[in-house]
Amino acid sequence: MFGDMMGLMGKLQEAKAKAETTKQRLKTVLVDEQSSDGLFKVTASADGRIKTLDIDDKLLQDKEMLEDYLIINLNKVLEKAHHIHDTEMAAVAKEGMPDIPGMDMFK
Repeated sequence: MFGDMMGLMGKLQEAKAKAETTKQRLKTVLVDEQSSDGLFKVTASADGRIKTLDIDDKLLQDKEMLEDYLIINLNKVLEKAHHIHDTEMAAVAKEGMPDIPGMDMFK
């Protein structure tokens, strides 16, 4: 039983390390979004950080339009980024789940 516990602890440590590696990698995975007319472009990392914005000069003439473009496209890119993040982290969690009797329902 003690050996099983040590093995379990080792697997949990391994899963934790994989999760941390995945978190670090997600900082480098980039997601793009742009408006349908191409006047606004944004890039975010899969950890939810905005990396670049490209705003056409036409949008700088109209504050309300720019605000609309910002809200719509920032929400879209962050939604994509969060989806990638959640999918990747769920895969790591599933892969790292040790075999514990009675815990099959979490796989």
